[in-house]
Parts: sequence; structure tokens; C-alpha cells
Amino acid sequence: MFESIYFLCVRIAALFNRKARSLSHGERGALNHLKEHIRQNERYIWFHAASVGEFEQARPIMERIRQCHPEKKILLTFFSPSGYELRKNYSGVDVVAYLPFATKRKVQRFLDIVHPEMAVFVKYEFWPNYLKQLHKRAIPTYLIAGIFRPSQVFFSWYGRGYRKCLTYFTHLFLQDEDSANLLAKYEIHNSTVCGDPRFDRVVEIAQEAKHLPVLQQFAQGALVIVAGSTWLPDEELLARYFQENEDVKLVIVPHEIDKHHLHAIYHLLHGRYVRYTEATAQNLEFARCLVVDTVGILSSIYRYATVAYVGGGFGVGIHNTLEAAVYGCPVVFGPNYEKFREAHGLIACGGAYSVKNYKMFKSVMDGLLQDPQNNNSRRYVVENCGATEVIYKAIMK
Repeated sequence: MFESIYFLCVRIAALFNRKARSLSHGERGALNHLKEHIRQNERYIWFHAASVGEFEQARPIMERIRQCHPEKKILLTFFSPSGYELRKNYSGVDVVAYLPFATKRKVQRFLDIVHPEMAVFVKYEFWPNYLKQLHKRAIPTYLIAGIFRPSQVFFSWYGRGYRKCLTYFTHLFLQDEDSANLLAKYEIHNSTVCGDPRFDRVVEIAQEAKHLPVLQQFAQGALVIVAGSTWLPDEELLARYFQENEDVKLVIVPHEIDKHHLHAIYHLLHGRYVRYTEATAQNLEFARCLVVDTVGILSSIYRYATVAYVGGGFGVGIHNTLEAAVYGCPVVFGPNYEKFREAHGLIACGGAYSVKNYKMFKSVMDGLLQDPQNNNSRRYVVENCGATEVIYKAIMK
């Protein structure tokens, strides 16, 4: 019932909201897309990720399967339009599609078309109708990078029915002991604590980081703040600090690079920046701020940072801190990080700092830029690697 109401709301929102419209349009064509691309004589290992972040958690597992079992077919589905659009051409799987809305009829049609040999959900993806049908058809079903908190609906006074869907998983691979202990209180014991495959992924990304001549020239010999996935509240702090500190260089990689956002950054910085797509050896020579107006290179840009700033913490939540931390630079972010286990871990080991306002931001940045030698963040990432191997061996045994 809840799912049907939710999907009806998405259809209504599509009349007014661009992202909801993209989701609604993509979902409507999902079953036809699958019928056209799924080979009926094959069985697929099905991975489902909500969006790009969850995809990065599943990616090491998918690539390990592809490496060791090239004969296996893999289907990847997304719920988010941003996830689908960014990864629809991902070559590590055989088919990429939107997930059809989890109504009973669509769930049955989806499973009839795909005929999966196993299903792997990532982190927070719990669709009761899918899980129930997978269980009914005796299809092994796993959760990877799972994390549970007492505030979730499963553990509320009214959540007993919803909690039942957790028993449909063949096994749950969890990020921490707190999650395992919480599940155990409700007699759910089919779990293993093995961490987050994203740690393995960011180490791999760092090893394959691109050499970026523009960044090389811009950053050489300077104190550089690399600010990734930023929103306007982040950029207001950064712009003020930039204007007050003439000896610091700044790289801003906005989360959105549409013309309105770039125009807002232009005003904040009074036009004192070079756009990445317009950078030349000549205009970089005297530039102190570089605004990256292209996508797909942020993880490589962090390697040039003296200090990394990760955006989103003054909004719904911080973005990926690990892709910065893997390079060993200290990481700074806003106050909204409570739901991010890795942020807590980085703070605890002295590899990251949270700021609530400009006064705190200035104090932290002044200290880190004066004494930038800090490899705590890198050690934290390396010490938490290994989940990929545990999960792969368990599901492919």
C-alpha cells in the first residue's frame, strides 16, 4: 500500500519537477527496455542501486564477478535518474535499466523477464514487493553495505510488518557491529559485518587517477583547497576565505554545473576565476581560483589538494569523503554528516573536521594550511578495505 501511494506521488510530482519527470518517464519504459535487451536463454545476476553513491559500493563486486566469471550475465538497475543517466553506458555489466515501480504486477513481470539467478541490493534499498517475490521464487537475495539505526521504520512500534522484509534476505552484509547488534535484538541473525566496498573502490580509483595538466600547472608549489560537490552555502564560505587569504589557491568542483549555478559562483568570486574548460597556460599563470565546469574528474582532482573540502554538509548531507581521504589530505565538511559512518571514522582518527559556520571554517582551514602534513585519512581508508573479497566469496561460492 505504501509503495503504491509513493509511486502515485512520483507521477503527480512529475507534472512539476524535472527529476521526478525523468524518473517517471524512464520507469514507464523500463519493462520494454528489459524485454529488448535481456537474453531469454540467460540468467542474470541482478544488482540494484538507488543512485551513483550506491553504485560505487556495488561496483567492486560487479567487477570482481566480471573478472572471475566472464560467462556470467549482469543486470544493473537504478531508481534515481541521475544514477541511470551517469551510468547507463557502464561497460562492466550487460544491461543497465531503470527499476520498474514495485507494484505487484510490475514486480512479477520484471522477474519473469529477467529470471535472475541472484539479486543484490545496496545499503538502503528495501522494496517489500520485490523482496517478497524473490523469496517466494527461492532466488538468493543479498544486501551489501547495509547499515541500520534505531530510528529506521523497521524498528518503530508500527514497523513490524515492514521489518518482515528483512527476513527475506538470504544474507545481509553490514558495515558495522552496531547494525548487527540492532538486528539481533529482533532475532535477525543472518548477517556478517565486513565493512563497505567503497573503501576498496576508492583505493582502486586513486591508483588509476588521471594526470591533469591543467591542475598540475595551477597547483604546483601552492597551498590548494580542492572543494568538491559544492552547493551555494559551501561556496559562500569558500569565497569569503579565498578573498581574505591571498596566498591560497582554490579549486571549486560544483555539484551542479548548470549556467545558473556557475553564474552564482561568478558573483560570489567577483569574476576572479578561470573555468576549467577555458583554461590555458597563459590565463592559469596568474589564476588563484579554478572552477571545474565538467564532470567525471573530481576523484582525480583531489590528488592535488593540500586540504579537501567536501560539499553538501549545509544541506541534505555530505557527499563522498572517501575519494578525497584516500590521498591522505585532511578533509573538511559541514555539520550534516551524522548519517555517514565514514565521516565519523575520519573525524575520530584526526583525518577530518566538521565546521558549523565561517568562524569555525576559518580556524580549521588556517590550522590545516599552516601544518598540512596529515596522512591519517589515508590510513583510515586502507585499514577499512577488504569488504569486496568477503562478499564476493560468500555470494559466488
